[in-house]
Parts: sequence; structure tokens; C-alpha cells
Amino acid sequence: MDNSVKVREFVVENFLFGDGEKLKDDTSFMEEGIIDSTGILELVFFLEETFGFSVEDDELVPDNMDSLQNIARFIDRKLNGNPAKGA
Repeated sequence: MDNSVKVREFVVENFLFGDGEKLKDDTSFMEEGIIDSTGILELVFFLEETFGFSVEDDELVPDNMDSLQNIARFIDRKLNGNPAKGA
């Protein structure tokens, strides 16, 4: 399963309660009120458990965490050993 599909399913199930019809790849979680600061912590735990890497405090920036496409790029950078934005 594609990384972004896993993240999409997590967000839809845990934050949109199964209604992901309007969720686009570039939808801002913060601007749309989908995920709050506590939700970001849940998302980070999911990413660490699912993909086997650690998310550092300085990586908790919108460029990495505020949309499905940002998270997909962040995962790719982490898994490929490239420095993440904000790091």
C-alpha cells in the first residue's frame, strides 16, 4: 500500500470519522480544522509506528505535517535518508 494511502486512511478514520470525501492531497489540516495540536501528536505517533522512524521536534512544521502531500514528501525524505525540511 502506498504511503500516502496509509496516511489518508488514518486521517479519515481518526479525524474525519470515515467521511474523507472532501479531503484532497493539498487540504490544510490546520486551516480546515481537521487536526489540532493534540491530533498532530497522534499523527506523529502513527507515522513513527507505521514507518519506523523518529520525528524530531524541529520537524514538526507545517511544511512536513499540514497536508497529505506534505506528509507524503516528509515520509519519502525520512525513508530515503534525506534531511527533512525544518531539520
